[in-house]
Amino acid sequence: MSSPIRAVVFDLDGLMVNTEEVFHMTGHELLRRRGKVATQALFNQMMGRRAREAFAAMIEMMELSDSIDELQAESESIFDGYLETHLCTMPGLFELLGWIEQRGLPKGVATSSDREYLHRMLGAFDLTDRFPMKLTAEDVTHGKPNPEIYLKAAERIGVQPHEMLVLEDSQAGTRAAAEAGAHIISVPHQHSRHHDFSPAKHVATSLIDPEIRRLIGV
Repeated sequence: MSSPIRAVVFDLDGLMVNTEEVFHMTGHELLRRRGKVATQALFNQMMGRRAREAFAAMIEMMELSDSIDELQAESESIFDGYLETHLCTMPGLFELLGWIEQRGLPKGVATSSDREYLHRMLGAFDLTDRFPMKLTAEDVTHGKPNPEIYLKAAERIGVQPHEMLVLEDSQAGTRAAAEAGAHIISVPHQHSRHHDFSPAKHVATSLIDPEIRRLIGV
């Protein structure tokens, strides 16, 4: 019998907010300006990784002459232009947060994005104070799929990794959580449905999937 869940940790992009959709739009535009066509294989390599690692993959796969810094700056400008009209939370997020708070379970967020970006995304939906534990790209030496961020999350919250439910939308994040020993549930979206989620304990249809509800006791 598996251990009871004593904490819940969320990924951010594509899991709590629909930013993976905005990232896709941004990536297509960034490469269109260079006469290139973004591919699903490229997005697979970039998703769930820290920004510099993601842009390094773009440079290699798309044979670009730009530097990582140049691509990141231009990408952020394009991304910001799309945010105002496209940003929203993923279905079921507020219901799930309410249930977790009702049960009194500690919760946190562990993202490959940087701290400033995390606070900006959470602040857009008045979520900052609902996540007492926050880990970002600056808090780890190795990004996902390395398990470091989820090992740190368990330590910060004060639980064993196997007592921590992790919710992820990508292959890289799922692997990171699984290798940390967390109870990983993957929640794919349209851009990650084809990822390899074999390390997950369960692949959910949404954030209010019955298995997630069962694990948190509602």
